[in-house]
Amino acid sequence: MAKIRIKYFDENQERLTYIGGKSDWIDLRAAEEVRLRAGEFALVPLGVAMELPTGYEAHVVPRSSTFRNFGVIQPNHMGVIDETYCGDHDQWYFPAYALRDTVIQKGDRICQFRIMEHQPPIEFEETERLGHEDRGGFGSTGTK
Repeated sequence: MAKIRIKYFDENQERLTYIGGKSDWIDLRAAEEVRLRAGEFALVPLGVAMELPTGYEAHVVPRSSTFRNFGVIQPNHMGVIDETYCGDHDQWYFPAYALRDTVIQKGDRICQFRIMEHQPPIEFEETERLGHEDRGGFGSTGTK
């Protein structure tokens, strides 16, 4: 099992837990109250800094209920924190853009993350044909 060194910026902050078998995403909480009016942007402090192992990165995304509960979206859609962002003052933040007036309370579960290995080195090989049947359409729907 991999161990991640973590620093909490508030001794009273709820500690992160990994719940095996339920989800491999881990919730992050707002470390302070943030008030936003519609159209405003803020970096919501998450109260943690981590030392990720070499070759790994964290992917940070909103929880499925974040928009419904708070009316905010993450403008960069997914944050990537690599293993070099590991200093004592490298606190993680959630970028939030408000679509309605809202208050995010200290302790609210606002986003989630997972640890991923870096993409392995790859090489692109140009070809005239891929040799597979066309699915048509876009994405997984196969419809236009």
